[in-house]
Amino acid sequence: MPEQKISPVTVSVLTDAIRYSLNEVFKTVWVEGEVSGLTTPQSGHVYFNLKDESAQLNCIIWRTAAGRLPFKIKNGQKLICGGSIDVYPQRGSYQLIIQQVQPVGIGALELAFRQLKEKLQSEGLFDPARKQPIPRYPKRVAVITSPTSAAIRDFLQVLTRRWSATDVLLVPVRVQGDGSADEIAAAIKRLQTMEDPVDVIVVTRGGGSIEDLWSFNEEKVCRAISESRIPIISGVGHEIDVTLCDLVADVRALTPSEAAERLVPDRADFERQLGNVSQRMQQALTAKIENAELRLARFSNHSALLKPLEALDRRSAEVDALSEAMHQQVQLMMRLKETNLVSMAEKLDLVSPLGVLKRGYSLTTNEQGRVVKSSDEVGIGSVIQTRLAQGTVTSRVEEIAKR
Repeated sequence: MPEQKISPVTVSVLTDAIRYSLNEVFKTVWVEGEVSGLTTPQSGHVYFNLKDESAQLNCIIWRTAAGRLPFKIKNGQKLICGGSIDVYPQRGSYQLIIQQVQPVGIGALELAFRQLKEKLQSEGLFDPARKQPIPRYPKRVAVITSPTSAAIRDFLQVLTRRWSATDVLLVPVRVQGDGSADEIAAAIKRLQTMEDPVDVIVVTRGGGSIEDLWSFNEEKVCRAISESRIPIISGVGHEIDVTLCDLVADVRALTPSEAAERLVPDRADFERQLGNVSQRMQQALTAKIENAELRLARFSNHSALLKPLEALDRRSAEVDALSEAMHQQVQLMMRLKETNLVSMAEKLDLVSPLGVLKRGYSLTTNEQGRVVKSSDEVGIGSVIQTRLAQGTVTSRVEEIAKR
């Protein structure tokens, strides 16, 4: 039996053929499964497996397609992925190149809304403690919205009816569609650096579907609102519509019209309150005047006003009595001091050397004036003075007797 001639092909040729066949047969395919093995490298591509109870499929979302996803893919999610089957030659494996993704059981935008809401809430962007107060009487307000929308007309109509003392600066932006979120965020940031600043920023638009309102659920808009130094009122959609912009803003209004109501007071209410305050002030002033008149009437009958000199005379008499008592007390003290002085003088006279002299004794001093107590203190020819009760005698010593 002759040998069969073999014509082998290279691995690359076979792989290319398989790849071509798969691309032709599975140009567009939708696959449902659970996400596992998710990786998101710095390249921006997304890699994961879709699996069910019996098999798994390698999946890739290229960076450009991943950037268009409104939500974040997580392990454990059930997704419906649309794309084409391709072969990865280096490993000889097939994989799904995904172009579109839909979550199972919930819309993509709703899932993106929930994920971003959870993220912003965990960072404290909804915390009431960080909310800024709205000025009671704002002088200048910036309104970020479409200049042709019904929202700006409703807002201005309510604002001018309630309070005409507020200047409005319209900041025109697109409020839906590609790039609208960038315009809204940029407008908020631009208002922070204006030379003539505004007191309040109002971000508003009318109602619509979740797709129409999606610009106000973008993270860049929420970040711009949270970083604003100027208080922000969000009035997006109708009463049933809730956007992340509403939750981050300092004040949430259910509609554009309510945003104007939350912004300024009602002139009629203000005038009514002003009238009440004026009436209360007038009543208080009248009561003060009546009270002052009653006090004046009481004072006018007081003896101090009827007989103004009587109190002065009474005080003068009291001063005279005090003066007389003080004079008598001084005289008494002087007599006591005089008696004490005489007594002390008599006692001093008893012990005074002069008293001794009066009894016949004398006091002799030498030439230096010192008292001579002994004959040894003088010599022959010394001059001495003798003090008597009356007068002194000067003598010269001629003889000294020592005994």
